[in-house]
Amino acid sequence: MTDKKKTGGAYDPESEGAEMAFSDKMSYGDYLGLQQILTAQKTLSDAPDELLFIIQHQTSELWMKLMLHELNAARNAISIDHMPEAMKLLARVSRIMEQLNSAWDVLRTMTPSDYTQFRDDLGLSSGFQSLQYRLIEYALGNRNLVMTKPHEHDPESLALLQGELARLSLYQVVLAFARRQGLEVPEEVTAKPSAEPHREVRAIMDLWQIVYRDPSRYWALYEVGEKLVDLEDYFRRWRFNHVTTVERVIGFKRGTGGTGGVSYLKRMLEVELFPELWHVRTAL
Repeated sequence: MTDKKKTGGAYDPESEGAEMAFSDKMSYGDYLGLQQILTAQKTLSDAPDELLFIIQHQTSELWMKLMLHELNAARNAISIDHMPEAMKLLARVSRIMEQLNSAWDVLRTMTPSDYTQFRDDLGLSSGFQSLQYRLIEYALGNRNLVMTKPHEHDPESLALLQGELARLSLYQVVLAFARRQGLEVPEEVTAKPSAEPHREVRAIMDLWQIVYRDPSRYWALYEVGEKLVDLEDYFRRWRFNHVTTVERVIGFKRGTGGTGGVSYLKRMLEVELFPELWHVRTAL
């Protein structure tokens, strides 16, 4: 009753010890850098939906930053045979992809009429040029060196891409682990970082058949194999949602970055990151 009287009947968190003064202390906004984040949306038009478009892509980039962090940690864990830790990290990556997929549902509320009000203001900027997306693709093994070209104007971005290309991809790290488990893996598959997209290798198909026919004996490999399939499953859904959203909003117009738009994105649907893990299901 005393607390209510002090505040005119309203609940006062300070009465239970909540800190209310932050002139000399770190606050929630300070810790999260909210002043910088919430003022980073610079619209170039008066179109109401441009803010949606910017926030959609900025939040996606934040999730991709976390995804890269977890992928790097997972590779490090697998390289030293810390598989339970790696499983947790890869599961988190799939959940991040789930968040990225859900974001398309919000963007799809934007109609073609809404988008045309500010599309010209984008100039040649395009998600095709996303550095973090390219780093994720390279980490997962889809290493098309041509895709470094949009970043050649920026030495820092180019250095990040080259640093990623100097590392074994996630799949290569998993296959190196398989060798340490006594399974046959061609030396050339994991001897050096791949400089091109992974293509199906017969010996790797044989390896996964051995694992999937005796999961209890090769449990760590069986589990990581399923985690990779889970990750790619979400990644494929992300690409599909991207295609359908673009087609819904701009039809078959060319992308702002000069790509074929929907035709380019549909070509990306054909990419397989871990082909042996998908094709082994037919062989079993």
